[in-house]
Amino acid sequence: QVLLVESGGGLVQPGESLTLSCAASGSISNMHMAWYRQGPGKQRELVARSFSDDGTHYADSGKGRFMISRENSKKMLYLQMNSLKPEDTAVYYCNAFDYRHLRDYWGQGTQVTVSS
Repeated sequence: QVLLVESGGGLVQPGESLTLSCAASGSISNMHMAWYRQGPGKQRELVARSFSDDGTHYADSGKGRFMISRENSKKMLYLQMNSLKPEDTAVYYCNAFDYRHLRDYWGQGTQVTVSS
């Protein structure tokens, strides 16, 4: 069982930056980690993924603006978001996929609001 706790959300103006953090209660070294988001009235969607081999994948919505990173030694996942737009407004969720045991873990989410 891995507990995930997100932090760093808040209210920002368009064009500003924000960094989200996800703290895991256990090792994430052998897990694929990801950030998802769910905007108002929308389905949850993938934002970015960090694979256990340090590979990354970004959804088109965040390419060139967002950067996912991880610190396995600290059991932390991050999402650096730049040039934020109102359409980035959503609850952002941290996800951990234990591919050895096929288990999926989710955090409780952190709200990001981009508005002037």
